[in-house]
Amino acid sequence: MIYLDNAATTFPKPEEVYQAVDYTQRNMAVNVGRGSYKVASDAMKVVDETRYLMAELLGVENPNNVVFTPSATIAANQIIMGLEWDEYKTVYITPFEHNAIARPLHLMKERYNFEIVLLPFDSQTQEFDRDEAEKLFSQNSPDYVFVNHVSNVTGAIVPIEAITELAKQHDAIVVVDASQSAGLESLNMEKSNIDYVIFAGHKNLYASWGIGGFVSAYTARLATVLAGGTGSDSLNLNMASDSPVGFEVGSANIIAISSLNASLKWLKATGISVIADKKAQLMERLIQGLRAIGVKLYLPTHHTSVLSFNVDGYSANDVGTILSEEYDVAVRTGYHCAPYIHDLIDSHKSGGTVRVSVGYFNTEEDIDLLLDGIRSL
Repeated sequence: MIYLDNAATTFPKPEEVYQAVDYTQRNMAVNVGRGSYKVASDAMKVVDETRYLMAELLGVENPNNVVFTPSATIAANQIIMGLEWDEYKTVYITPFEHNAIARPLHLMKERYNFEIVLLPFDSQTQEFDRDEAEKLFSQNSPDYVFVNHVSNVTGAIVPIEAITELAKQHDAIVVVDASQSAGLESLNMEKSNIDYVIFAGHKNLYASWGIGGFVSAYTARLATVLAGGTGSDSLNLNMASDSPVGFEVGSANIIAISSLNASLKWLKATGISVIADKKAQLMERLIQGLRAIGVKLYLPTHHTSVLSFNVDGYSANDVGTILSEEYDVAVRTGYHCAPYIHDLIDSHKSGGTVRVSVGYFNTEEDIDLLLDGIRSL
């Protein structure tokens, strides 16, 4: 199989990740922080080190501001439902938001009847319209601004600094979904004045399933969303108020955290810029090949290693089925859990888009085989 669905989850993983998962499963799969014995202490050291590595990656000084969750979606829910809400709140979002953000916000809107406003982006270039956004903010001041750093549909890179600068003029809280960018694009929370960043381990961080989380630039206090055992202060029925213990309930997934530990070390050793350069070369080969064929590209001015397209006369799903059945090429088709962007790029008539997302372990031969399949249509 030629796997080109890395925006969903990167596959395969680095060998170091597989080794870490196997070792932890066999030798360290115990309850972290729940015992005074050596193996539990060793597992806790892995968790602490992984927290430090994530803090370093995202430009946060205090590793205790790193909260591990089973997924980015759960992290998004903890943030959104932990914020203060009432009918007077105004929320701004990008048209690139994933349903991990869009649906929890919609749920809270149903409860509190506040306003959600789309930030302005050009439908062709997918560039941020700063002047128009400034006008919107002056007319209706933002309380919360949610920014998808990189679109999982088109790979568009959103200018976080520009949006955050405008938002902070109104003292808004800024939440960045870095599910597609962490491990690929540079992101420094403190320099960019971001309040929260959400990450997904199984994407460009190259870790296994079961590990995601969020990072706060300061020791923020969100309302308690999840309650349960934390392994400490067990006689107290109130949840802790500090990070990370107040947000991490249940037994830590030490196997998944070990995979993230290994993948972060692999990213550092390999070099994020090296990974980005290789993926950029593959993307350029793909873009030039698709342009020569004449398909419809939804290509932003600034993008990463994700590309959407459609072929005249075919639905997106038909293209994906043909590539899978006749060429054993795995791409993603449809709406990609992102409800707003298809209005922006006008892709509803094709049933969404065909999405190709390359990973570090893809090759030029993979791209060429995909292009052969498209030419055959």
